[in-house]
Amino acid sequence: MLETLLGGLLGGLFRLAPEVLKIFDRKNERAHELSMQDKALEYEKVKGSQKMNEIGASAQADWNVGSLQALRDAISAQGTLTGIGWVDALSSSVRPIITYWFMALYCAAKAATFAAIFHSSGNWMIAAHATWTEADMALWAGIINFWFLGRVLDKAK
Repeated sequence: MLETLLGGLLGGLFRLAPEVLKIFDRKNERAHELSMQDKALEYEKVKGSQKMNEIGASAQADWNVGSLQALRDAISAQGTLTGIGWVDALSSSVRPIITYWFMALYCAAKAATFAAIFHSSGNWMIAAHATWTEADMALWAGIINFWFLGRVLDKAK
């Protein structure tokens, strides 16, 4: 009788074992499927982020190209004559007039500084030394280099 009972019990266990294994297998399968969906979602996020970065870089490049083209057009338009004499003369005189005006203001400011220091100290050497600074020397060197180096480069062409 024990053998019958044991045989029946083992038979039942062996019959239930596949069903229990299927339950565990389905649970693992669902966990795996969920994990795969999470991985796919993460992949899509990274892919979308990359695409947005590419779109941003492309838009920035397009904007840069457009800006450079606008700058190129503006510069070329500055040198183009209109054919109207007084407009062309006025247009070509803007830079020299501004240059002379600021140079006159600079010289007036330096003269006023020299006069004020000379008036307070009574010594023109002190006034000259205080008026002519390292910044003035750098500015002077830049102007001299611009004009004379430009002349050398123009002759080399």
